Amino acid sequence: MEVRIGVQHVAREVVIESNQPPNEVRTLVSKALSSGEPLELTDERGHTVIVPANVLGYIDIGSEQRGRVGFGG
Repeated sequence: MEVRIGVQHVAREVVIESNQPPNEVRTLVSKALSSGEPLELTDERGHTVIVPANVLGYIDIGSEQRGRVGFGG
């Protein structure tokens, strides 16, 4: 699932591919915002991304469904 993180005063967003479920990411974001602790997410290769909560601009949490290959609906 793709997670896009907007950081205040930074022109480019941080984009990671994560295996964490969307509900878990939402919980981690809410916890970081309410406590002021950094947001920690892990990408699909095991790398950890840490963003200070006070600079979060927005979080775009994609769906778990991967893109389909081919034609049809």
